Amino acid sequence: RMLSSYKPHNDVGDSYKILELEEGCSLDDVRNSYHNLAKKYHPDSSSGMADSKAFIRVEEAYRLVLSDLAAKQKSGQEEEEEEDQFKSKSLQHRHYLSFEGVGIGTPSQREKQYMQFRVDRATEQVLEYRQQRLESRVAGSDLSRAKDVRQSKKVKITQAVERLVEDLIQESMAKGDFDNLSGKGKPLQKFSHSPHIDPMTHNLNRILIDNGYQPEWILLQKEIRETIGRLRKGIVASRRKLGEPMTLSGQKQWARICEQFEEDIRKLNKRVDDFNLVVPILSRQMVHFSTDKEMLRARKTYEAVVEKVSDSDRKEDEGEEGKRFGWKSSLMRWLKL
Repeated sequence: RMLSSYKPHNDVGDSYKILELEEGCSLDDVRNSYHNLAKKYHPDSSSGMADSKAFIRVEEAYRLVLSDLAAKQKSGQEEEEEEDQFKSKSLQHRHYLSFEGVGIGTPSQREKQYMQFRVDRATEQVLEYRQQRLESRVAGSDLSRAKDVRQSKKVKITQAVERLVEDLIQESMAKGDFDNLSGKGKPLQKFSHSPHIDPMTHNLNRILIDNGYQPEWILLQKEIRETIGRLRKGIVASRRKLGEPMTLSGQKQWARICEQFEEDIRKLNKRVDDFNLVVPILSRQMVHFSTDKEMLRARKTYEAVVEKVSDSDRKEDEGEEGKRFGWKSSLMRWLKL
């Protein structure tokens, strides 16, 4: 039939129906359907529905469907080629939305142009950054030349201290404090005795302290030491007033005194935190005071004071007793003589 002039009587639509398919199916679906129907209608198959006429109709339908799919595939390729030719000739604006709208030509050409554009832009940014750095180095005072905020603060503090020292010196000279000095006209001792101290810092601190100026952290440290000393003496004195042994009312009063002492220690620890924030030397920082340790220390101090007082009372009693019986012993010695 393929070599002869035989022409099938089925059209394409009937061929899809014979193969039990719908138009638009894939080539694999056509082959699978043909294989299943061939097994079903082939005369040599052992199937109960074997029929040579039905098999011929299935084979004819299969040939027509294959021819139809091949024609459709060929026409689709021709349309794609025509569309590609049309795209290459016409400019598509959506095509130029990529690469930041840089370049012309094909996508590969535009990509190369965009890479060169990025290199040029980076070079310009580097040049602008270097120009700004040079301008910042050349222009401005010490504050503008400072590398960071910490260095600028250090410059500000140094300048403020120098101005303050100069003002204090000028004020003292105006008052005449330097007129009656024993070493007037002689050079100042520029270096301190300790080799570990900066002489300039030592002299500045000495001049400031002599003129009544002390840093904040020194005043805080002095205040903390005086406060803890006063609290320690107060807790020991309060315990001595209650006596030994304590009565029930004395125990209640002692509990109130301990609560107030704990509150005072808590306030003092806040002052310690403030001191640690302003002290310029890390090794000068202070630790918190412990209420338990302070109470234990107060108890030991109280016991030592009580023991000392008892020893002194015992010595006084012995002295009085010696004075009482001293005249009798002297009389007996006189009588023996």
